[in-house]
Amino acid sequence: MKLLITGANGFVGRNLAQQYAERHEVAAPGRAELDLMDADAVRSYLERGRFDAILHAATYRSTRLTGSAPDLLNANCRMFFNLTRNAHAFGRVLFLSSGAVYDREHWHPRMAEEEFDTHVPADAYGFSKYICAKAVDGLERVYEFRLFGAFGPHEDWRVRFISNACARAVWNLPLVIRQNVCFDYMDVADLGRLLEPMLTRELSHRHYNLCTGRAMELRALAAMVVAASGKRLDIEIKNAGLGNEYSGTNARLLAELPDFRFTAMEDSIASLYRWYEARKGEIDPALLRFDG
Repeated sequence: MKLLITGANGFVGRNLAQQYAERHEVAAPGRAELDLMDADAVRSYLERGRFDAILHAATYRSTRLTGSAPDLLNANCRMFFNLTRNAHAFGRVLFLSSGAVYDREHWHPRMAEEEFDTHVPADAYGFSKYICAKAVDGLERVYEFRLFGAFGPHEDWRVRFISNACARAVWNLPLVIRQNVCFDYMDVADLGRLLEPMLTRELSHRHYNLCTGRAMELRALAAMVVAASGKRLDIEIKNAGLGNEYSGTNARLLAELPDFRFTAMEDSIASLYRWYEARKGEIDPALLRFDG
């Protein structure tokens, strides 16, 4: 297939581009090649490319390190609509959305797709995804996939929990958790395997939770990192109590792919630890102090 992957300089887009390049013709332009904020440039690019499918992974997000960009809401919505308004020039769009559409203040275990619009997200990132999700049903051949959490190579090890924990372990530092919480994390390799069939098959819905259905405590994930390292490292939890669980049901997703099997979390974490161990020299341990 001829695929366009947006956000290829980011964590998810970069991994998808690498995975799919083995089997498909992949275009993964950087901002200098395609400015998704420029409506005319996007239309011209799509009309020249005539892509079978677009995986829209480009996004502005808020992190503890960078905070929230002042134009986050405008940018995320504008990029989405600049792409999806050109239905004459693509086969379909898989929009990588977020569980943030359910509003973080009202998260609860195993949120279902039908609960969407029960609350309007208060934060700019969640609200931007909410606006785009509301528009999907009125657009041609656009499908929303609400990703809860992904981890793997190339993510920002300064702030992303599992990668931060692996990088700390590589440098023999204690693993730090701000507050323990149950979280549904997915190996980014599994993410690619899940999305690939969605590029071509007839889908029963326009909106899907993209999650494993196996929420785990951050403390347990940190223990898996320690086990993968083979070292004796402390796990520090800064704030007592258990935060709101962030997880969703994946019944819709698995109805489309009933034979899909997720990689065991212990295996995924061990593989990622080895990836960081081989790149120890690229990790500045001073930056690993951020979460502490």
